[in-house]
Parts: sequence; structure tokens; C-alpha cells
Amino acid sequence: MKIFNTMTKQKEEFVPVDENEVKIYACGPTVYNFIHIGNARPLCVFDVLRRYMEYRGMNVKFVQNFTDVDDKIIKRANEEGITFEEVSKKYIEEFWTDAHGLNFKDATIHPKATENIDEIIDIIESLEKKGYAYAVDGDVYFRTLKFKEYGKLSHQPIEDLQSGARIAVGEKKEDPLDFALWKAAKEGEPYWESPWGKGRPGWHIECSAMNRRYLGKTIDIHCGGQDLIFPHHENEIAQSECANGCTFSKYWMHNGYINVDNVKMSKSLGNFKTVREIANIYGYEVIRYFLISSHYRSPINYNLEIIEQCKSALDRLYTCRDSLDFALKNAADKEDDEELLNLINSRREQFITAMDDDLNTADGIAAIFELVKDINTKILDKNVSKNTCQIACDIFDELCSVLGLLYNRKSNDLDSEVEALIEQRQQARADKDWATADKIRDDLKAMGIILKDTPQGVTWSKE
Repeated sequence: MKIFNTMTKQKEEFVPVDENEVKIYACGPTVYNFIHIGNARPLCVFDVLRRYMEYRGMNVKFVQNFTDVDDKIIKRANEEGITFEEVSKKYIEEFWTDAHGLNFKDATIHPKATENIDEIIDIIESLEKKGYAYAVDGDVYFRTLKFKEYGKLSHQPIEDLQSGARIAVGEKKEDPLDFALWKAAKEGEPYWESPWGKGRPGWHIECSAMNRRYLGKTIDIHCGGQDLIFPHHENEIAQSECANGCTFSKYWMHNGYINVDNVKMSKSLGNFKTVREIANIYGYEVIRYFLISSHYRSPINYNLEIIEQCKSALDRLYTCRDSLDFALKNAADKEDDEELLNLINSRREQFITAMDDDLNTADGIAAIFELVKDINTKILDKNVSKNTCQIACDIFDELCSVLGLLYNRKSNDLDSEVEALIEQRQQARADKDWATADKIRDDLKAMGIILKDTPQGVTWSKE
């Protein structure tokens, strides 16, 4: 498998540090509001990365954090007249509603910043002893210029970074590029005791601490949105490699931006869309499909037309899979068509080739739709063997599962209820009781079930 490494700006063969375990860290949300589709893109993209690696037989340890103390959380707490803990608890619960709605597979560990204060203080102390950090009136800053490789991830010359750096009011930094590791507590703010007095961690240091505690000093893949490359990930590299004396992450993966109606999504522009508000109209699975339908490094554009296209594409997948169930139930035990089996199996290889090429989900989805075409033209309404139908079902489910799709298939209870009503309708038709047959069809339609009469019998699908 090859992945594009932001650090080297090229595709590289993925070789884990430890052949027994792949260690991945994904930056999680700052929990002060509902997640928007910009937050959801890395959530879905790197969920697929993890699923695909596990599909390929790798043992993955996946860590995604919650930033549960932060200026924005404190501001929200003050606005609502509640504690910062209440704010973070509320929005972590809201995160799980959306994440599970998107079929996100829980990380191996979901640590919180506030659970790792001791580890954070330990790293800052080691940086201070090595001369990479200094304290001023209870604040602690990182000496950026002392780390000679600063800027290597964002590929920016230090001179360019310096030209854009400023010292904010109240800061007492030696250099504008220096960044906060620890912040002295202000009146009314949450705090923890530390060697520098009462305070709380800076944003960047928490990820370095959680990486080291849960995954070790050198990890395989650090991933997140493109907006995190600078300064967040650049600062993580600096403080981690200075504290630990070794490479922080072997590979860096970053997903592209989301535009809304061809304009970059931004809270300042007021054009950001929460996952919840879109899901209330279209459901979560359409959002997941949209977010993985393009290559993860490409920018994607959100608008209603595209979302409708994604909904239609998902409907095609569901219809094909439901039709396969019907074909399987009515197929005969007979000799397999080897040429057809080879064609079906080739779609798996097509999918793997796409996904091995820097997680190309767009081409992976294309492989699934090629399989749909094969099923529609060569299996449905054809007299193929039961074994061929079963293999088509298995490969279809296998590939969709890697992408985390088709997780809203009909339940067995609904299957049984619908099948019973269809049998009643068929009997009514045989008895020429057209009124009863029409009523059952109408009742099923009210349940969102559409019937289709075929030469092989009646099939059904959800609207």
C-alpha cells in the first residue's frame, strides 16, 4: 500500500514501524459545539483508512483525542453560565450521536486532554531542562528557533514563518514564533497545579502527550485536516522530537478542504454546515458517502445538487443489494459460470488496487459500481447458480463494509413483516381480491416500501 506523505510530498510504500501493530493518531474535535462537515471529513476518511488496513490483515491501534479544555470551551461555558466540564461533556455526547450516525468505528482509545495533565507537565519539564522551553510569569513557551528543522512539514522557510508571526497583547515571548506549552490561569478559569503555578496546557502539547502515552515515541501515521498542518502539527513535531530525541511520526496524511457552493467553508463567512442539520434532512449515510466519494486529498464542494446525487448513488447500491437477496433466494443449485465468477472476483482486485494507491476511495467506489453493473446485467433476471449469487453478495458486502457503507439495510424483523404482507397480497391476487391486494400495496407504500413485479416474483425496496 502506498500513501502520500505530507512530510516528503510524495507517495511512499507503507511500512509500519512494528510489523505487529500499526499505530495511528487522528486529531479529534474541540468539544464546544456540534461537529460540522469539515470535522466529519477526516472522521470518515481516516475511519476508512483504519477499516482498509484491518481488511488487509493489519492490527491497527487507532487513537483519537478530545480537546476538552480550551479557550473556546471556556468562552462557551461563560456564555451559558455552566462549567467547562459540562460544556465538554454535552458536546462529547453530541459528537457520539453524529459519529455513530456516520458509522464511525470507535477508536481503540479516545483520550481527553484533562486526563493527561501529568504526562503534559512531564514533557514540558523535559523540554525546559533541555533548554527548549522557558517560563515567564506562569506561562511556558517553546523556543521555536532552537529546533532547526521547524517548518519541515509545512515546507515553509523559517523566514516566511517569521514574517507572519506576532506577539499578542499580554504575551512575554522571546520570539514571535515561540508558542505556548502552558498557560497561567486567569481569574475564573479552570486550572491545574504545576511547577510554574496554577494553569492549563496549551493546545499543541496535549496531542504530543497523548501520542507518547498511548502509542509511544514514534508512531506510524499522524492524520488530520489540511488546516492542521501549520501550526498545530508543525508544533507537535517540534516539541515531540525535542522531548523524545527521535522521529515523531513516520507518515503524515491530511485531507483537503470543503467548499460550500464553491466558497471555502468558514465560520467567519457563516457558510459552515453542521452534520446534524444535514442529517436531519438527508440522513447520515448520504453525508458519509459524500465525504468519501472523492479522493481524500482533493478539495470537495458541498451543495444540494451534489448531495442529491450522492443520495441517488446510495439508492442504486441498496436496490442492487436487495435485488441480490431476492435472486439468491430463488436461485437454483447448478453448475457455476466460471467466466462470470472470474469477472465478479476481478472487482475485488480492482477495488484493492484503487485503495492501495493512496486510499483512492473514488476509484474504490467506481469498482463497486462496476460490480453493480455486472450484477444487474449478468445475474439479476438470469438463471445463474445459487453459489454465484452468494459470491456476488459476499463481495458486494465485503467492499461496501470497508468503506463503511450500506449500514442501514433492512432489519430481519422488517424483512419478515414485509414478506408476510407480500404473501398475503399474492394470495389476494390469486383469489382475484383486487381491493385487498391494492390495500396491501398502499399499506406497504405508506411504510416506505416499493413493490416491483418481475417474471421471477415480487421484489421490494425502501424509498
